[in-house]
Amino acid sequence: MNILIVGLGYAGKRFQRAFEQLGQDYNIQLSYCSRRSKKSTLPYYANLKNALSELQPAIVVVSANDINHAEVLIDLAGYPGFVICEKPMLTSSDDLLIISEGLRDVSGFALDLVERYSDATARLKLLVEANDWQLLRSSFHWGKDRLNDYRPTCGVVSEVIHALDLVSWICPSPAPLKLQHAIGVKSDFSISGTEVLDTVMFTADLGGAAVAGYASFVNIHRQRTVDFTFADPTGRIIHSRLEFDEPNWDSDHLRIWTRNERGTIVDLEYHRYQGASSSSTSTILKLSRLCLDVLRFVVEGDEPLQTFAGLETAIQLQMLLNEIDTESLTGTSVQYVQSGMRTLIPEDADLESLG
Repeated sequence: MNILIVGLGYAGKRFQRAFEQLGQDYNIQLSYCSRRSKKSTLPYYANLKNALSELQPAIVVVSANDINHAEVLIDLAGYPGFVICEKPMLTSSDDLLIISEGLRDVSGFALDLVERYSDATARLKLLVEANDWQLLRSSFHWGKDRLNDYRPTCGVVSEVIHALDLVSWICPSPAPLKLQHAIGVKSDFSISGTEVLDTVMFTADLGGAAVAGYASFVNIHRQRTVDFTFADPTGRIIHSRLEFDEPNWDSDHLRIWTRNERGTIVDLEYHRYQGASSSSTSTILKLSRLCLDVLRFVVEGDEPLQTFAGLETAIQLQMLLNEIDTESLTGTSVQYVQSGMRTLIPEDADLESLG
């Protein structure tokens, strides 16, 4: 089975690692398409349409820089296989309607929202459904430091998408998440421009529940937490916190608690899920689970263990991201480049810097 990776940069190499370690159980042939050839032993294609014609890949991975997704997805119009797409699907300047219509023939689609594959996420989602907990409010802090990253970016919408998806996925509502108010900060943190949205704060409504979020690409310390407050059928208030990738990649935490009649905190559950125990899946444990679900779906027709963030979900999220990107009120822009010269984090830097 041929798998084509479009863009063999940081994200593409992570997909390469994931599929190579899964290749022990599946007959996989990996190739890649890029503007320039890389230091890689994989077969290389400079032209995507030629690669599609020659390989007839069962799976295409779109892992180019987010600002280049549109041209890749346009070339995939009419493609009948399975598409895995790095998040976000597009940018606010791309034609979402036309590009998404071109993908209607795909056999499957999954946006790379790997926190769905966290054991902590799965446990909380199960408890919410099983106990009929009603979401009252959710808040999140989702940030990392991408100052002077060598990779182009469309900005913080590429980061906030994780938390937006988690809230909606754990607490599904007939009505999609609706943005109410948003403010942000722009800066020259990225090589993509002098005024790229690097931080956003907003309020939103999810089926009557309040959502407040903060996300940043210039967070001094990586922090990925999502808090929930629920009411159970008896009216009891229940709190929960999800924490991701702390202290290491794929090391996630779930705490659920309430208070008794005296106001004392009563812990209901606490789970600390360790990251990968094998070097083969180090830093890609959750990504490997997504890739395995895709392989099972394509080869055996099995439904995924966690629902794919499919094309309709990707479109809904993109519409929300576009609104955040274009309508956030911004004030003074920050100038990080003070000397006239930017010192970029190199491509071979440690994962903690690039993740």
